[in-house]
Amino acid sequence: MTAGDCLKLTSGKMKGGLLLLVLLWEAKSQPASRPNIVLLMADDLGVGDPGCYGNKTLRTPNIDRLAGGGVKFTQHLAASPLCTPSRAAFMTGRYPIRLGMASHTRLGVYIFMASSGGLPTSEVTFSRLLKDQGYSTALIGKWHLGINCDNTTDFCHHPLRHGFDYFYGIPMTNLRDCKPGEGTVFTTAYRLLVFFPLQVLGLTVFTLAVLRFLRLIRVPLGIFIFLFLLMALILVLFLCFLHYYRPLNCFLMRNYEISQQPMSFDNLTQRLTLEATGFIRRNAEKPFLLFLSYLHVHTALFSSKDFANKSRHGPYGDTTEELDWSVGQVLNVLDELGLSNDTLVYFTSDQGAHVEEVTPKGEMHGGSNGIYKGGKANNWEGGIRIPGILRWPRVIQAGLEIDEPTSNMDIFPTVAKVAGASLPQDRVIDGRDLMPLIQGKTRHSDHEFLFHYCNAYLNAVRWHPRNSKSIWKAFYFTPNFNPESANGCFHTHVCFCFGSFITHHDPPLLFDISRDPRETNPLTPATEPRFHDILRIIQEAADNHTRSLLEVPNQLSPWNMFWKPWLQLCCPSALSSLSCQCDREKRGQILSK
Repeated sequence: MTAGDCLKLTSGKMKGGLLLLVLLWEAKSQPASRPNIVLLMADDLGVGDPGCYGNKTLRTPNIDRLAGGGVKFTQHLAASPLCTPSRAAFMTGRYPIRLGMASHTRLGVYIFMASSGGLPTSEVTFSRLLKDQGYSTALIGKWHLGINCDNTTDFCHHPLRHGFDYFYGIPMTNLRDCKPGEGTVFTTAYRLLVFFPLQVLGLTVFTLAVLRFLRLIRVPLGIFIFLFLLMALILVLFLCFLHYYRPLNCFLMRNYEISQQPMSFDNLTQRLTLEATGFIRRNAEKPFLLFLSYLHVHTALFSSKDFANKSRHGPYGDTTEELDWSVGQVLNVLDELGLSNDTLVYFTSDQGAHVEEVTPKGEMHGGSNGIYKGGKANNWEGGIRIPGILRWPRVIQAGLEIDEPTSNMDIFPTVAKVAGASLPQDRVIDGRDLMPLIQGKTRHSDHEFLFHYCNAYLNAVRWHPRNSKSIWKAFYFTPNFNPESANGCFHTHVCFCFGSFITHHDPPLLFDISRDPRETNPLTPATEPRFHDILRIIQEAADNHTRSLLEVPNQLSPWNMFWKPWLQLCCPSALSSLSCQCDREKRGQILSK
């Protein structure tokens, strides 16, 4: 071989090596195609609870690890401050009012499993989009978006009718009434519908008896019999409600079958976590979407013996740290299977912490919203500002922090885009793809305006002008806290959205969130020269938004929320068809996955 041949060979090798390096660099710089998607949603976790958002006393190392490996949004917002509408918006990328998932009454969420309302099948969820792209899809945990429409077998609102291949969890929500000894959420209802009528009837009977005894009036015996029967009926219905509410509404399902009725809280988070990690293991060789929707930290609070009495914040702290443990288990499985780099993981809460959750003993069962005012069920920042963390190591730079307004509705278009799915063109999608903001292609949120609803009522509007750092927020009404000096509506347990429960503002109450995140100093024409111009622009945006709304069936109407016996799912035991009790998990009768 001549020297020229050697030089040519060496030159060829160098060119090949350079070409290989270029290809490797391009491959690393290009976004991974069709990543796995893991969505982790806590229930009622406050933005002030995780360590990565400033908490110094709750131990959340795994949530903090997730934030350190990706991007943390510091102004991430729920589309609604209540479970049902917030989750509906999250699933579809649309304001709840567009879906009919916004109530005109006090009650804004489903409290009976046998209700006929729910997420309409006409809505397109991210799970349906990804399933159409060949993803395996699963929902583990809480649903709270309805089950049936007309009978116990149509399952029109069920997760499996919305694009999930597999469901294991609770169709409703976790309530104090689901756990014996943890109290009730129906205290006001009992007072108005049971105790007050019994007192009135009792006083009526006593008064009539005295008048009859004094022979002042003649009272037929039939009147007394009728009143006693009416009192007995009210008492019997009350006792039946106390006895049957838990088994009829607090149970676990696996796909379409009841797995445990009533559900047991023993190691429940561990069971949900095992289901989630098992799904990941079974689908490690193909793209998957996992939505792990935790029951923590909604009351009733519960935790396993490994976490009970271990935190510095009582039962609430115990549940938060158990939640963090579960997040760690999911992250560890992704690491173990070599999937972390190709998996987009998102962590959030459905709304802010429920600050009014205080036991009769004065024990705090609600979390922390940090510096922010208000909490769950109202649109002060504490009710809608939530943790928002995204990690995708192959694409997202670690340690990013973004202080632009973003929404939980943004996950819908973001997930669709990275999975290669097209967004529906026949409806308004209110969410915005987060990737341009995360990757630095834009430095400004695509949300110039965000609209904050209290149930079906437009409560506030947020405006982030494209040429300004200011973030204006105008309130049309605000809740009346009680006691007046409190940070919540403690007399009613949550804040309501109309009537004597609110105060209207004309002109609207205006804040600059960028300078006053605590919302303590409303602006005036004297303190903000552009006061009237700002409100005018906000009102124009609100009017345009309102004009974009189409009339749809109200899924949270009183009729759709009322308990209907013919929709009640029941797992009869061998002893009695009326007991609605079974435990297929305990007996090893779990259906095939």
